[in-house]
Amino acid sequence: MSHEGIRIVSEYESRRMAAEDERTFHPDAFTPTKVRVHITEGTGAEIEWKDGHLSSWSFDWLRDACPCATCHEAREALGLQPGEKKLETPQLLPMYKPKVRPLEATPVGRYAIRFKWNDGHESGIYSWEYLRRQCRCFVCKAELGID
Repeated sequence: MSHEGIRIVSEYESRRMAAEDERTFHPDAFTPTKVRVHITEGTGAEIEWKDGHLSSWSFDWLRDACPCATCHEAREALGLQPGEKKLETPQLLPMYKPKVRPLEATPVGRYAIRFKWNDGHESGIYSWEYLRRQCRCFVCKAELGID
């Protein structure tokens, strides 16, 4: 059995991560009313939240923001934020890479969604709270001071 998606952190690191996003949310902010994953269209995912907010993410962004331990540690080692692309080194003969997209999306209990990606990766569990805190709409970007 693979434990690739489990990440154990110290109490200190847990508090540090919580302090990174000090925005306060109403409990309804983490409860989706509608979840749309546009697999056929290849455009991304949208969530309408119980508090009336609408969030959307491209599949590229979601894959680069995978919260599993392996992806998180790889991003941390490179100093990248969730969703931030790793810079590719230019190659003389670049290889073709198919566009990132999920093959399927499945709910995980009542608290998350999991994607099975076309690159074979499937261990990331995207909790509703994680997705809401990672919202990149213009309102949330302004609150976080992101361009």
